[in-house]
Amino acid sequence: MGVEPGTPVEYLVEAVGSLSYDVVATIDRRLGEPAIDAVAAGRKLLTYTTAELDAVDVPHPSAVVRRLTGTGSVAEAAAILAARELGGAGELVVEKQRGRMVTVALAR
Repeated sequence: MGVEPGTPVEYLVEAVGSLSYDVVATIDRRLGEPAIDAVAAGRKLLTYTTAELDAVDVPHPSAVVRRLTGTGSVAEAAAILAARELGGAGELVVEKQRGRMVTVALAR
């Protein structure tokens, strides 16, 4: 998951909608963001550095995200890394979906 700083909780809750997930993964600098904390409640939360995220090949890198964070992907790259870390193949099931101030992706 990627969120802009100060994203309202309801925006991220709306973006994840009916997705079924056990793990929340994001960039380390978003640790402590209320929206991330809210959707991570009761789930495993994994964070990754800019360098870790930037090393992942993703189908939809973003120049805007790169300019703002130093990596071309947060949501897709974090989803892939989390899936791999937990023993999965690291393949996207849901490519990045953009919502209000948020981006989400799902991998297994």
